[in-house]
Amino acid sequence: MSSRPPTSVLLPAVSWTPVIEEVGDQLGPSDELLVVCDAETDPVTDRTGEFPERARLVVAGDPAGCSGKANAIAAGMEAADNDRIVWTDDDFEHPGDWLDRLHDDYDRHGPTTELPFFVGRDPLAVLLEPLYAIAGTAGVYGGGIAWAGAVVFERDDLPDEDAFVEDLRRTVSDDGLLTDRIDVTPVKRVRRVEVGGTLRESVERHVRFTKIARYHDPAGSAFNAALGTLATASGLLAPLPAAVVLTALLAVLYAGFGLRRWTFLLAYPAVMLSVPLLAYGLLRPTFVWGGRRYRWTAKFDVEVVD
Repeated sequence: MSSRPPTSVLLPAVSWTPVIEEVGDQLGPSDELLVVCDAETDPVTDRTGEFPERARLVVAGDPAGCSGKANAIAAGMEAADNDRIVWTDDDFEHPGDWLDRLHDDYDRHGPTTELPFFVGRDPLAVLLEPLYAIAGTAGVYGGGIAWAGAVVFERDDLPDEDAFVEDLRRTVSDDGLLTDRIDVTPVKRVRRVEVGGTLRESVERHVRFTKIARYHDPAGSAFNAALGTLATASGLLAPLPAAVVLTALLAVLYAGFGLRRWTFLLAYPAVMLSVPLLAYGLLRPTFVWGGRRYRWTAKFDVEVVD
């Protein structure tokens, strides 16, 4: 690890998480881990004595006109000491070679991202796993989209870092904005991320993802809406053939990305639900994320409602 460029790893977290230790154990002598929370009252602030060596706490403050996540990343970018930057999240396991592999990826490809596969923890999230595989796994891979859970880049890769940080503080999606600013190469390495837990959490998450697609990739969002409408219509007109074809396609997709889950069998009902959920996500005026309610009406027009 000593031969790697000094690296700053940004980890937004308001509570203690084993990921702090997982990443801390992988740091080189010149690396740093920045654990970014919202406020001095967040539970993680009581555990700084347990931080690994070369890890430190950054308090971002409450967001005003942006999401808490984007605000945390902006604060982390400003506090980071190194030119090579890694963003990550606290909701998946980071194996011992995670950071080294990202460095190897950067050496080969430049800015690089891994892929998420979102695994449901409630009935709706489980039902939607085929859609997560299509959009969240295959979509990230095929679309060259950055996933903030595991992305590496350098400051010089950004056309204007100051403008980027400023724009983080007036939007919702940190990885959506990063995708807009740099070319990222996704590698076919999937991380399993558990999502949901309650029906409400899964609905709010879907609304947020729908709006991210709308504001950061309007053309792609329109294409997906048209494709989903066509698939839904076909499924209603010919349910049995549609169910067979959709299930087979999702089985191939799951196999191609090494997704070892039985939920490809839910392809038909998931697709039938996709258009109503898309409409709901587009029409819903607000959504909740991380305990805050947001009204997001344009890429750079965000109101923290409460």
